[in-house]
Amino acid sequence: MKILVTGGAGFIGSNLVDRLLSRGHDVAVIDEFNDFYDPQIKRGNLAAATDRIALHEADIRDADVVNRIVGGENFDAIIHLAARAGVRPSILQPKLYIETNITGTFNLLEAARAAGVKRFISASSSSVYGVLKSAPFHEELCLNQTISPYAATKLASEQLCSNYSHLYGMRTISLRFFTVYGPRQRPDLAIHKFTKSIHEGRPIDQYGDGSTRRDYTYVDDIVQGIEACLTYEGQLCDVFNLGESQTTTLSELIAAIESALGKKAIINRMPEQPGDVPLTYADIAKAQRLLNYRPTTKISEGIPKFVDWYLKNCAK
Repeated sequence: MKILVTGGAGFIGSNLVDRLLSRGHDVAVIDEFNDFYDPQIKRGNLAAATDRIALHEADIRDADVVNRIVGGENFDAIIHLAARAGVRPSILQPKLYIETNITGTFNLLEAARAAGVKRFISASSSSVYGVLKSAPFHEELCLNQTISPYAATKLASEQLCSNYSHLYGMRTISLRFFTVYGPRQRPDLAIHKFTKSIHEGRPIDQYGDGSTRRDYTYVDDIVQGIEACLTYEGQLCDVFNLGESQTTTLSELIAAIESALGKKAIINRMPEQPGDVPLTYADIAKAQRLLNYRPTTKISEGIPKFVDWYLKNCAK
């Protein structure tokens, strides 16, 4: 297949690009290489693949550029991972998140419609579930309140996908990722930040009392779920959770990193942050049934794998 991956130089995107190339697909990438974190990290993520992909350095907010890229190739599918990420930064810069995550998604959908691309796979987020009292979270829940601009943009993007599926017969699949980690994880994310600080003997900021729970998902499992969507022939518009379907407290996560590093954390206790949710927990029965999604890396194995990658590639 000929596949366009947006955000293909990022953490999840570059791992996906490697998998698609290993399967023999023809891959093109759009990435802005913005300064949300060091662009050289993103360039390094693609270093081994650069001579095997068509790389477009472009901003998805630019509709003309997006139309030119999508219209210039006969893509079988678009896998849309490009986004402004993170709950807390979205509270500080909501306009930027709206322009990138909503308008950027619209630009790609419109370009796909005009070019006749039939399959559009898009990254959503577990943050769309907001503060729910029932868990695990399943895809049929009515979502009528989000608590951050980031979450709102992801839910809006899902709705745009449903519009294009209904109006134009485009197959759209929105994937709600649950706290992804693993090799190449962004340096601003908790597991990476904690590992770096503990390794260097610096304090870590722990927001809240450590009881918040997350469904941490290893990147290889996420990539497996995305890849399955390339051949999915179920409902024309669909939504799936991709998680591990197990939860870990913040305190347990820190303890796992301490164990893998063989060092104790110096903890700076902080108040809970606006926009953070107390729990994420994926019901993955639908993805298991319809995508044959089978996550295999539990947190007890994934954290040591990540720490090993960090020590080999990032440690000073």
